[in-house]
Amino acid sequence: MVTTPPARTHDEDYLRLDLQLCFSLHAASRAFNGVYRTLLKDLGLTYPQYLVMLTLWEHGELPVKSIGEKLRLDSGTLSPLLKRLESAGFVERHRSRADERSVTIRLTGQGTDLRERARVVPQHIARAVNLPPEDFHTLRTLLATLTEGLDAAAAAHP
Repeated sequence: MVTTPPARTHDEDYLRLDLQLCFSLHAASRAFNGVYRTLLKDLGLTYPQYLVMLTLWEHGELPVKSIGEKLRLDSGTLSPLLKRLESAGFVERHRSRADERSVTIRLTGQGTDLRERARVVPQHIARAVNLPPEDFHTLRTLLATLTEGLDAAAAAHP
């Protein structure tokens, strides 16, 4: 159900924290992180590491640059994260022979095996979110649309 905000009498009202969409997203993100932190602890992963593993489970071996693009992470954030995943034995890093600057990431056997243990995570998240499947899908679609709009706005005003 879509509702419109109540009419405001002063422009200052729009500066209330509870009216900020960005803060609602921020609060939801922090709440997600708390649930994920508990779920991923048993897997030995942080949330950003879990996102990398999801990407590799879905796409297989990938260059670091591609992983960063898919996850919207810069190399300064991604490199230490990948090193920790490598230290944990979940991934291997390999330099390209064709281009020494390019590093490819691939799952190890241990990283591949971890996928089976991680299968329960989305089910727990769905229960925690407590939305009917159609609302869950609608929310994901709206967030994708929001992201596209914000990306376009950022590109238009660099």
